Amino acid sequence: MNKTELVAKIAEGAGMSKVDAKKALEATLDAITAAVKAGDKVALVGFGTFSVKEQGERKGINPATKAAITIPAKKVVKFKAGSELAL
Repeated sequence: MNKTELVAKIAEGAGMSKVDAKKALEATLDAITAAVKAGDKVALVGFGTFSVKEQGERKGINPATKAAITIPAKKVVKFKAGSELAL
């Protein structure tokens, strides 16, 4: 399912226009993105939790030269599915 199909499903399920559904989806995604960028955890009960995880520095290999390299530390977004979403 792509974004257009998701907007159509939201509009159908909520009884609103596709324009309003698109605005609601974009506002939701913007709010989640801003919270995660600020380092906050976003918990949607039954759906899942978005959080930020610190990934430490690690060793790797350059596939072109086979030389050992150091991959720098970075922050990554982690999603843990909730009980209603888990298969």
